[in-house]
Amino acid sequence: MDDVDQKQLMEARGDMFAGGRARRVRSDVRASWDRAQRVGLHPDRHLPQVVMGDDEVRHRQVTGHLAAVWPVMMSVLGGAAAEPGHLLFVGDADGHLLWVRGDSAACRAAERAHLVAGAGWSEVAAGTNGVGTALALRKPFQVHGAEHYLSVAVDYTCTAAPIRDPATGALVGVVDVTCPRRRTRSLALPLVAAAARLAEASLAEHRRRRDSEIRARYLDRVLRRCGGRAALVTADGRVVHAEPADWITSSWSQELSEGATTLPDGRRIIVERLAPNGPFAVYSSQHDDTLARVTVLGRKSASITIDGVSRQLSLRHSEIVVLLLAHPDGLTAEELAREIYGATGKPGTIRAELTRLRALLGYRLVANPYRLIATTADFLDLEHIPTAERSIHSSSDPEGPPLLPNSRARGIMRLRNRLLRPATTL
Repeated sequence: MDDVDQKQLMEARGDMFAGGRARRVRSDVRASWDRAQRVGLHPDRHLPQVVMGDDEVRHRQVTGHLAAVWPVMMSVLGGAAAEPGHLLFVGDADGHLLWVRGDSAACRAAERAHLVAGAGWSEVAAGTNGVGTALALRKPFQVHGAEHYLSVAVDYTCTAAPIRDPATGALVGVVDVTCPRRRTRSLALPLVAAAARLAEASLAEHRRRRDSEIRARYLDRVLRRCGGRAALVTADGRVVHAEPADWITSSWSQELSEGATTLPDGRRIIVERLAPNGPFAVYSSQHDDTLARVTVLGRKSASITIDGVSRQLSLRHSEIVVLLLAHPDGLTAEELAREIYGATGKPGTIRAELTRLRALLGYRLVANPYRLIATTADFLDLEHIPTAERSIHSSSDPEGPPLLPNSRARGIMRLRNRLLRPATTL
């Protein structure tokens, strides 16, 4: 675009801002100008806001969808960013800039226009510009000189392309190369568009690796825990494995939250969180009663039945389960350590056991403090636990089957003695 074209564009800008009709302007640009006017942006008295602090920017750089994209962008477009006056941006799907690279002089000039990490450059925030308009149109787009809505940007050409989630097609980000208007190159648009496609390929490969890691880490545990229909679902709702393959759809359409729920077709399922930020295990529930049942009286170790599937617990896990059920208000790791090991008990040892136990109990094992929900036990059926001391006793058969007879844990021996003591002595 030569100087004559730029002069015509400046005249068209003046006509539009004076209330007239902008002529000789591309239809996409004219429509973008109209959108900016409707939200009340003034071309000469407005700058985009810096809406994110440094800590939030760094957090998104490390943990966001685009963490795997930035190295690819630097490898493909880093050379362009190193040229005098050039800038490279990568932003999120809302037009917030997360990475900004360029030479020192270009970065200083960009700061005056709020072209910095954390600033919002969507069309709503900044009018017609490479980042915002490429996102609005969902296609690669170049905004040249006076086509920008804000006067502060009319000396630049911005070439941008949206980045999509390769699985869903949803926008996840945008890449932009900005340069002085007079240094615009004809190949800028296809180059940036190609970089965006490479970014999407990188996201797809990153997702394949992550899904493989999830299956390697959790699949055996999930299938062993269920004994029936089960699935591994990522935090964003993708089913990375289902057994059998066709029992659940490949994507999750409702919010993932732990516990029993019902699918739209009426099937009952159990959802369990496998890690703080996902993934999740989804189990088909064939039983109306979702309570886990612990059988422990007269046994060397406890048996637990979950959704019709019974598992034998180790003695240590049996002790932990019994103590948590005997204290429905919960116990800290320190308290559990004392109840099991005595004064020398170490909370770290208990936390390691609880981590292993949660692989079986799932959402039923709650932390801070540790307690069990949706779980019953035969020893609790003897009589409710009084609120004063949370002690357990039998009113009918003081010589009944003992509680974990092989356990020497302090808390278990105390509970065992109370179970065998007649109620009238308490």
